[in-house]
Amino acid sequence: METESEPYVRLASLRQLHQVMADMNTARSLSDTLQTVADGAVTALGYEMACVNLVRPDGDLVVAAFSGNSAAEALITGRVGSRDAWDRRLGMGERWGDLVFIPHTEGWVLDDDDVPQWFTDGPAPRFEDEWHPSDRLFAPMYTPGVQGGACGELLGVISVDRPRNGRLPGAWGREALQMYAFQAAIAISNARLRSNMQRALVRLEREQQALRASEESFRQAFEYAPSGMAIAEMGGEQHGRILRTNDALCRLLGRPASAMRRYAFSDLVHPEDIGTLLRTSAEGGRAELRLGRRDGSYVWVSLRNSVVADAADGPRFLLTHVEDIEERKRRELQLAHRASHDSLTGLPNSAELRSRLSARLCRRPAHAGALESLDAAYGHPAYDGPAGHGFDFAPGAEAYDAYDHHVHTVAPEGDRDDGTKGLAVLFCDLDGFKSINDRFGHNAGDAVLIEVARRLSQGVRDGDTVARLGGDEFVILADGLGRADAEDLAVRLRNEIIQPIRAEGRAVRVGASFGIGWAHCGMTADEVLKSADERMYVEKRSRPKQHRRAG
Repeated sequence: METESEPYVRLASLRQLHQVMADMNTARSLSDTLQTVADGAVTALGYEMACVNLVRPDGDLVVAAFSGNSAAEALITGRVGSRDAWDRRLGMGERWGDLVFIPHTEGWVLDDDDVPQWFTDGPAPRFEDEWHPSDRLFAPMYTPGVQGGACGELLGVISVDRPRNGRLPGAWGREALQMYAFQAAIAISNARLRSNMQRALVRLEREQQALRASEESFRQAFEYAPSGMAIAEMGGEQHGRILRTNDALCRLLGRPASAMRRYAFSDLVHPEDIGTLLRTSAEGGRAELRLGRRDGSYVWVSLRNSVVADAADGPRFLLTHVEDIEERKRRELQLAHRASHDSLTGLPNSAELRSRLSARLCRRPAHAGALESLDAAYGHPAYDGPAGHGFDFAPGAEAYDAYDHHVHTVAPEGDRDDGTKGLAVLFCDLDGFKSINDRFGHNAGDAVLIEVARRLSQGVRDGDTVARLGGDEFVILADGLGRADAEDLAVRLRNEIIQPIRAEGRAVRVGASFGIGWAHCGMTADEVLKSADERMYVEKRSRPKQHRRAG
């Protein structure tokens, strides 16, 4: 295939590749599909030889199809290579995305393994990207919908030899082979399913006894499948209506089978996921979405569709596999939580604190006059002058909406309470904590930090933020407070902290120094935290050393 004029590719080559992929999905049997995959790598992708190695039930790989050289085909078709040898091949060489390229300089270590292969010796390459006869290029195929060995199950491997232009494939050629292997895996999986279902349906139509036997076999496989299964109508006015479900799906959704038959999947899906369901193609489609339980809650599932085909009339029913992925989604949320929260106390960490604080601030100084505010509001959306917001708005009405909805953060002025309600930033540093660590060990210190975090969280309002900045330093963001309110909050929190704490079987006490800073637009998050930190040290130094901790 033409790959040297990247990114310009001949239209005829694309048409040929498209036709091969269409042929893969319309082949009448699994063996025809495998041969189409091998032939397509030669005719459409431009390799001189191609081989499809299919994973057997025992895990080893058998040469199931070959194209490009009749002598090589007769020699290695049907031969088996062990899974260990294949894993060794797929784990060495160079990674080109999901492809594995083993150059001739490294491939000699594989000459004595049991993988069937066909290659010849040749002279050293004359130029850097010339293909050597002993070079090896593999395209692993994984189960549809999961690309990559970390999560997917290996279905087989396409191995190719020598591009017709004699050069190593470029970026486009590599991507084309990788996409081809992905589509081939889908085609092979669908061919297996179609083959099984077609044989069952033909058998059911020809003989009543075979009908009962096959129905019982399918019923057991369907009913006792560990994950949810459903059969739905395909086409017509009742398209998507659920005809049959197994026990696993009924248990997952908490609905009896009789009730399930009144629904289509579109009736059960979460309103926010209806678009995902509609975008999922009928055949080979896959989506991750939420389905409604009887109690009104929702569960995350992976939904995969396959078509139960009728040899005479075409597709008739939709076989849907529903896998519970609630635990995986929960782990994803936990990972996201760990990235933004302190692992010891569970409080937001320093990065999350700065993110929440920055979200309240813009670059416009809070004391800008009303006339400057009007100039900024009715000027250019991207205006960033002395009185501007400093937000990079895109042109259009949405920019003015974003401006109008931003509420500037202001702060009380002077040392007296002037009635202004602002965003108070309380910087808390524990007094006497180091001595607890030194005397009783880090486990006792951790217990103190956990208890202080709990007391701080209980002592603030819903919506306030309590974060651990690091070590024995905590920060509280409390919006809508006046100066007197913030000072009262600091006193109440200090009184909570100085109460005895049980740590490692003993009662210990720590004190706390609070510095109160105020956030306002025109400041950065770091400037706000630095201001509160400085005030905390002023407050700490203002008290006698013996009074800085509770005891």
